[in-house]
Amino acid sequence: MLYTNRELEKFYFGAYFFEETGDGWLQAFQYSRAQMAYFKSAMDFWYDRSMASTAKTLEFVTEAENAAFDYKIIWTGSQDSFELAVDGQLARIWYVKDLDREGRLRFELPAGKKRVTVYLPCDASVLLRRFEADGEVAPPCKGEKVLWLGDSITQGFGPLRSAMSYVSVANRLLNWDILNQGIGGYVYDKGSLMPMKGYKPSRIMVALGTNQYGCGDMADIEAFYEALIGLYGEEMPVFCITPLWRGDAPERLPVLIHFCRELERIASGYRNVRLIDGFKMVPHLPEYFLDLLHPNALGCETYGRNLVEALRAME
Repeated sequence: MLYTNRELEKFYFGAYFFEETGDGWLQAFQYSRAQMAYFKSAMDFWYDRSMASTAKTLEFVTEAENAAFDYKIIWTGSQDSFELAVDGQLARIWYVKDLDREGRLRFELPAGKKRVTVYLPCDASVLLRRFEADGEVAPPCKGEKVLWLGDSITQGFGPLRSAMSYVSVANRLLNWDILNQGIGGYVYDKGSLMPMKGYKPSRIMVALGTNQYGCGDMADIEAFYEALIGLYGEEMPVFCITPLWRGDAPERLPVLIHFCRELERIASGYRNVRLIDGFKMVPHLPEYFLDLLHPNALGCETYGRNLVEALRAME
Protein backbone atom coordinates (compact mmCIF):
# COMPACT_ATOMS: atom_id res chain seq x y z
CA MET A 1 0.00 0.00 0.00
CA LEU A 2 1.51 3.31 -1.12
CA TYR A 3 0.72 6.31 1.08
CA THR A 4 0.37 9.88 -0.15
CA ASN A 5 2.33 12.65 1.52
CA ARG A 6 -0.86 13.93 3.10
CA GLU A 7 -1.46 10.48 4.62
CA LEU A 8 2.19 10.33 5.74
CA GLU A 9 1.74 13.56 7.70
CA LYS A 10 -0.71 11.80 10.03
CA PHE A 11 2.04 9.62 11.53
CA TYR A 12 4.98 12.01 11.03
CA PHE A 13 5.71 13.54 14.45
CA GLY A 14 7.76 16.57 15.45
CA ALA A 15 6.59 19.05 12.81
CA TYR A 16 4.86 22.41 13.14
CA PHE A 17 4.06 22.45 9.43
CA PHE A 18 4.79 20.53 6.24
CA GLU A 19 5.67 21.69 2.76
CA GLU A 20 5.72 19.66 -0.43
CA THR A 21 8.27 20.37 -3.15
CA GLY A 22 7.39 20.44 -6.81
CA ASP A 23 8.92 17.00 -7.36
CA GLY A 24 6.86 15.31 -4.65
CA TRP A 25 9.20 15.45 -1.65
CA LEU A 26 7.77 16.25 1.79
CA GLN A 27 9.71 18.46 4.20
CA ALA A 28 8.75 18.91 7.87
CA PHE A 29 9.55 22.10 9.76
CA GLN A 30 9.62 22.61 13.53
CA TYR A 31 9.78 26.40 13.36
CA SER A 32 7.38 28.88 11.79
CA ARG A 33 8.41 30.75 8.66
CA ALA A 34 8.76 33.92 10.72
CA GLN A 35 11.09 32.21 13.16
CA MET A 36 13.25 30.81 10.36
CA ALA A 37 13.41 34.28 8.78
CA TYR A 38 14.68 35.59 12.10
CA PHE A 39 17.41 32.93 12.23
CA LYS A 40 18.39 33.71 8.62
CA SER A 41 18.85 37.38 9.47
CA ALA A 42 20.78 36.54 12.65
CA MET A 43 23.24 33.76 11.73
CA ASP A 44 23.62 31.15 8.97
CA PHE A 45 24.70 28.56 11.55
CA TRP A 46 21.33 28.88 13.31
CA TYR A 47 19.36 29.12 10.08
CA ASP A 48 20.78 25.89 8.66
CA ARG A 49 19.99 24.03 11.86
CA SER A 50 16.51 25.50 12.17
CA MET A 51 15.58 23.23 9.24
CA ALA A 52 17.35 20.09 10.50
CA SER A 53 15.22 16.99 10.97
CA THR A 54 16.05 16.97 14.72
CA ALA A 55 15.21 13.27 15.20
CA LYS A 56 11.62 13.72 14.08
CA THR A 57 9.81 10.40 13.95
CA LEU A 58 7.53 8.30 11.83
CA GLU A 59 5.42 6.41 14.36
CA PHE A 60 2.70 3.92 13.57
CA VAL A 61 0.90 0.82 14.75
CA THR A 62 0.68 -1.92 12.13
CA GLU A 63 0.63 -5.61 11.28
CA ALA A 64 2.71 -4.96 8.15
CA GLU A 65 5.91 -6.95 7.80
CA ASN A 66 7.61 -4.76 5.21
CA ALA A 67 7.85 -1.00 4.81
CA ALA A 68 9.93 1.50 2.86
CA PHE A 69 10.28 5.16 1.97
CA ASP A 70 12.38 7.39 -0.25
CA TYR A 71 14.71 9.86 1.46
CA LYS A 72 16.75 12.81 0.24
CA ILE A 73 19.42 14.47 2.41
CA ILE A 74 19.66 18.15 1.42
CA TRP A 75 21.95 19.39 4.22
CA THR A 76 24.27 17.69 6.69
CA GLY A 77 25.81 19.14 9.84
CA SER A 78 27.18 15.96 11.38
CA GLN A 79 26.90 12.30 10.46
CA ASP A 80 24.33 10.63 12.70
CA SER A 81 21.63 8.18 11.67
CA PHE A 82 18.22 6.94 10.66
CA GLU A 83 17.04 4.35 13.22
CA LEU A 84 14.23 1.82 13.54
CA ALA A 85 12.59 0.76 16.81
CA VAL A 86 9.89 -1.88 17.24
CA ASP A 87 7.86 -1.77 20.46
CA GLY A 88 10.54 0.48 21.95
CA GLN A 89 13.41 -1.85 21.11
CA LEU A 90 15.98 -0.48 18.66
CA ALA A 91 16.22 -2.87 15.74
CA ARG A 92 18.23 -1.25 12.96
CA ILE A 93 20.57 1.69 12.29
CA TRP A 94 21.46 3.33 8.98
CA TYR A 95 24.39 5.73 9.42
CA VAL A 96 24.28 8.85 7.27
CA LYS A 97 27.97 8.44 6.38
CA ASP A 98 27.16 5.10 4.71
CA LEU A 99 24.16 6.32 2.71
CA ASP A 100 23.83 8.00 -0.67
CA ARG A 101 22.41 11.51 -0.54
CA GLU A 102 19.23 10.10 -2.08
CA GLY A 103 17.82 6.60 -1.88
CA ARG A 104 15.21 4.27 -0.48
CA LEU A 105 15.23 2.65 2.95
CA ARG A 106 13.50 -0.72 3.27
CA PHE A 107 12.97 -2.63 6.48
CA GLU A 108 11.37 -5.87 7.57
CA LEU A 109 9.16 -6.03 10.63
CA PRO A 110 8.18 -8.95 12.89
CA ALA A 111 4.81 -10.62 12.48
CA GLY A 112 1.84 -9.44 14.50
CA LYS A 113 0.67 -6.07 15.73
CA LYS A 114 3.46 -3.76 16.88
CA ARG A 115 4.37 -0.12 17.32
CA VAL A 116 7.05 1.10 14.95
CA THR A 117 9.19 4.22 15.29
CA VAL A 118 11.59 5.51 12.65
CA TYR A 119 13.95 8.23 13.91
CA LEU A 120 15.21 10.70 11.32
CA PRO A 121 18.67 12.26 11.63
CA CYS A 122 19.23 14.98 14.25
CA ASP A 123 21.78 17.11 12.45
CA ALA A 124 20.73 16.80 8.81
CA SER A 125 17.76 18.01 6.76
CA VAL A 126 15.86 15.13 5.18
CA LEU A 127 12.98 15.03 2.70
CA LEU A 128 10.69 12.00 2.41
CA ARG A 129 8.23 10.59 -0.11
CA ARG A 130 6.60 7.34 -1.32
CA PHE A 131 6.09 5.66 2.04
CA GLU A 132 4.65 2.19 1.58
CA ALA A 133 3.83 -0.83 3.72
CA ASP A 134 2.30 -4.23 3.03
CA GLY A 135 -0.48 -3.51 5.50
CA GLU A 136 -2.40 -0.65 7.02
CA VAL A 137 -0.64 1.75 9.38
CA ALA A 138 -2.26 3.99 11.98
CA PRO A 139 -0.79 6.69 14.22
CA PRO A 140 -0.30 5.67 17.87
CA CYS A 141 -1.95 7.39 20.80
CA LYS A 142 0.44 10.08 22.01
CA GLY A 143 0.60 11.94 25.30
CA GLU A 144 0.68 15.65 25.96
CA LYS A 145 1.92 18.21 23.46
CA VAL A 146 5.32 19.56 24.55
CA LEU A 147 7.47 22.39 23.19
CA TRP A 148 11.18 21.74 23.83
CA LEU A 149 13.58 24.69 23.55
CA GLY A 150 17.33 24.19 23.66
CA ASP A 151 20.74 24.24 22.00
CA SER A 152 22.80 21.58 20.21
CA ILE A 153 22.43 19.06 23.05
CA THR A 154 18.64 19.25 22.71
CA GLN A 155 18.81 19.19 18.92
CA GLY A 156 20.71 15.93 19.28
CA PHE A 157 24.41 16.54 18.62
CA GLY A 158 26.73 14.37 20.70
CA PRO A 159 25.59 10.73 20.58
CA LEU A 160 25.85 10.68 16.76
CA ARG A 161 22.74 8.49 16.93
CA SER A 162 19.29 9.99 16.34
CA ALA A 163 17.52 7.54 18.66
CA MET A 164 20.04 8.26 21.40
CA SER A 165 19.62 12.02 21.81
CA TYR A 166 18.50 12.67 25.37
CA VAL A 167 15.14 13.91 24.06
CA SER A 168 14.64 10.66 22.12
CA VAL A 169 15.66 8.57 25.13
CA ALA A 170 13.30 10.46 27.45
CA ASN A 171 10.42 10.27 25.04
CA ARG A 172 10.59 6.50 24.69
CA LEU A 173 9.45 6.57 28.32
CA LEU A 174 7.21 9.66 28.19
CA ASN A 175 5.43 9.18 24.83
CA TRP A 176 4.92 12.93 24.43
CA ASP A 177 4.02 14.66 21.18
CA ILE A 178 7.19 16.79 20.99
CA LEU A 179 8.05 19.85 18.94
CA ASN A 180 11.83 19.95 19.34
CA GLN A 181 13.12 23.47 18.75
CA GLY A 182 16.66 22.70 19.88
CA ILE A 183 19.15 24.41 17.61
CA GLY A 184 22.93 24.12 17.58
CA GLY A 185 24.76 27.06 19.12
CA TYR A 186 21.63 28.70 20.49
CA VAL A 187 21.33 30.89 23.57
CA TYR A 188 18.64 32.53 25.67
CA ASP A 189 17.31 34.83 22.94
CA LYS A 190 13.82 36.29 23.11
CA GLY A 191 13.98 37.14 19.39
CA SER A 192 12.87 33.68 18.28
CA LEU A 193 9.93 33.55 20.70
CA MET A 194 7.02 34.21 18.35
CA PRO A 195 3.38 33.13 18.23
CA MET A 196 2.87 29.88 16.33
CA LYS A 197 -0.65 29.98 14.97
CA GLY A 198 -2.69 26.91 15.88
CA TYR A 199 -0.05 25.46 18.20
CA LYS A 200 -0.56 25.37 21.96
CA PRO A 201 1.62 23.04 24.05
CA SER A 202 0.59 21.73 27.43
CA ARG A 203 4.10 22.26 28.83
CA ILE A 204 7.42 23.80 27.80
CA MET A 205 10.91 22.44 28.42
CA VAL A 206 13.82 24.91 28.33
CA ALA A 207 17.44 23.67 28.22
CA LEU A 208 19.66 26.64 27.37
CA GLY A 209 22.63 28.50 28.77
CA THR A 210 25.74 26.44 28.13
CA ASN A 211 26.64 28.67 25.17
CA GLN A 212 26.49 31.90 27.18
CA TYR A 213 27.49 31.13 30.74
CA GLY A 214 30.35 33.63 30.55
CA CYS A 215 28.07 36.56 29.71
CA GLY A 216 28.59 39.74 31.66
CA ASP A 217 25.05 39.97 33.01
CA MET A 218 21.77 38.07 32.97
CA ALA A 219 19.72 40.63 31.05
CA ASP A 220 19.09 38.33 28.05
CA ILE A 221 17.92 35.51 30.33
CA GLU A 222 15.58 37.83 32.21
CA ALA A 223 14.20 39.17 28.93
CA PHE A 224 13.72 35.62 27.60
CA TYR A 225 11.57 34.48 30.52
CA GLU A 226 9.56 37.70 30.47
CA ALA A 227 8.86 37.13 26.76
CA LEU A 228 8.13 33.39 27.20
CA ILE A 229 5.63 33.96 30.02
CA GLY A 230 4.13 36.87 28.12
CA LEU A 231 3.61 34.68 25.07
CA TYR A 232 2.25 31.54 26.75
CA GLY A 233 0.78 32.87 29.98
CA GLU A 234 1.37 32.39 33.69
CA GLU A 235 -0.55 29.10 33.77
CA MET A 236 1.73 27.34 31.29
CA PRO A 237 4.02 24.82 33.09
CA VAL A 238 7.63 25.60 32.20
CA PHE A 239 10.54 23.36 33.20
CA CYS A 240 13.97 24.99 33.22
CA ILE A 241 16.92 22.57 32.97
CA THR A 242 20.06 24.39 34.03
CA PRO A 243 23.24 23.74 31.98
CA LEU A 244 25.02 20.42 32.31
CA TRP A 245 28.48 20.01 33.79
CA ARG A 246 31.15 20.51 31.17
CA GLY A 247 34.80 19.54 31.44
CA ASP A 248 36.29 21.29 28.42
CA ALA A 249 37.43 24.31 30.48
CA PRO A 250 37.76 23.17 34.12
CA GLU A 251 39.20 26.52 35.21
CA ARG A 252 35.85 28.11 34.26
CA LEU A 253 33.63 25.74 36.24
CA PRO A 254 33.11 28.36 39.01
CA VAL A 255 31.77 30.73 36.35
CA LEU A 256 29.38 28.07 35.04
CA ILE A 257 28.18 27.24 38.58
CA HIS A 258 27.58 30.93 39.29
CA PHE A 259 25.60 31.22 36.04
CA CYS A 260 23.43 28.25 37.03
CA ARG A 261 22.69 29.79 40.43
CA GLU A 262 21.74 33.09 38.80
CA LEU A 263 19.54 31.25 36.30
CA GLU A 264 17.81 29.48 39.18
CA ARG A 265 17.22 32.85 40.85
CA ILE A 266 15.56 34.28 37.74
CA ALA A 267 13.46 31.21 36.97
CA SER A 268 12.32 30.95 40.60
CA GLY A 269 10.70 34.36 40.24
CA TYR A 270 7.89 32.80 38.18
CA ARG A 271 5.38 30.58 39.93
CA ASN A 272 4.87 28.43 36.82
CA VAL A 273 8.58 27.70 36.23
CA ARG A 274 10.02 24.53 37.78
CA LEU A 275 13.76 23.94 38.05
CA ILE A 276 15.75 20.82 37.15
CA ASP A 277 19.43 20.73 38.14
CA GLY A 278 21.42 19.95 35.00
CA PHE A 279 24.52 19.03 37.02
CA LYS A 280 22.61 15.99 38.29
CA MET A 281 21.65 14.70 34.85
CA VAL A 282 25.01 13.32 33.57
CA PRO A 283 28.03 12.04 35.59
CA HIS A 284 30.96 14.45 35.60
CA LEU A 285 33.24 12.00 33.80
CA PRO A 286 34.76 12.16 30.31
CA GLU A 287 33.42 8.69 29.51
CA TYR A 288 29.93 10.22 29.26
CA PHE A 289 30.84 12.96 26.77
CA LEU A 290 31.86 13.19 23.13
CA ASP A 291 34.03 16.25 23.68
CA LEU A 292 33.64 17.12 27.40
CA LEU A 293 30.69 19.31 26.38
CA HIS A 294 28.13 17.25 24.44
CA PRO A 295 27.00 13.99 26.07
CA ASN A 296 27.75 10.91 23.97
CA ALA A 297 25.33 7.98 23.58
CA LEU A 298 26.02 6.75 27.13
CA GLY A 299 25.68 10.27 28.51
CA CYS A 300 22.43 10.90 26.66
CA GLU A 301 20.96 7.58 27.81
CA THR A 302 21.78 8.58 31.38
CA TYR A 303 20.52 12.15 30.88
CA GLY A 304 17.22 11.05 29.36
CA ARG A 305 16.46 8.54 32.10
CA ASN A 306 17.50 10.89 34.93
CA LEU A 307 15.35 13.63 33.44
CA VAL A 308 12.30 11.36 33.36
CA GLU A 309 12.89 10.44 37.01
CA ALA A 310 13.20 14.13 37.93
CA LEU A 311 9.97 14.98 36.08
CA ARG A 312 8.06 12.13 37.67
CA ALA A 313 9.28 13.18 41.13
CA MET A 314 7.68 16.58 40.54
CA GLU A 315 4.24 15.15 39.75
